[in-house]
Amino acid sequence: MANMPAPGELPDFGKIIRDARVARGWSQEELGRRAELSRPTIARVERGDDISTATLAKIAAVLGLTLEMRTVDES
Repeated sequence: MANMPAPGELPDFGKIIRDARVARGWSQEELGRRAELSRPTIARVERGDDISTATLAKIAAVLGLTLEMRTVDES
């Protein structure tokens, strides 16, 4: 799969989310309100802490982002 990142080169979800939030002029509090999540949860996501895919999905939906899951060909 040519578009897969190499191990250790996974996307920085926290940065992507933070950049999208800031581009909209939203605070962490505002994003949390819209995604029905707490501000500390948004902060954890943006720091790259361990988070659930359900949390990522809520945030992505509010920001108009998409999540794509792929399998890695280990051959």
